[in-house]
Amino acid sequence: MMSMMGAGMFWMMLFWIVVIGLVIYAILLLITKVFSKKQEDPAMEILRERFARGEIDQEEFEEKKAALLKK
Repeated sequence: MMSMMGAGMFWMMLFWIVVIGLVIYAILLLITKVFSKKQEDPAMEILRERFARGEIDQEEFEEKKAALLKK
């Protein structure tokens, strides 16, 4: 009878260790994903917006993009 109770407690403790481990892993994954997003160059963002609004054509966009990436 005692060994059955001990085995049950072992599995319950193991279950909670796994659950807590998964929660910690999910939190760390979320934190690293948020902070690892590389910040895009503001000039490139403006260039994309101008292209999207139709202020510049494809050729001018590609030229300016190449110039910005060369920096």
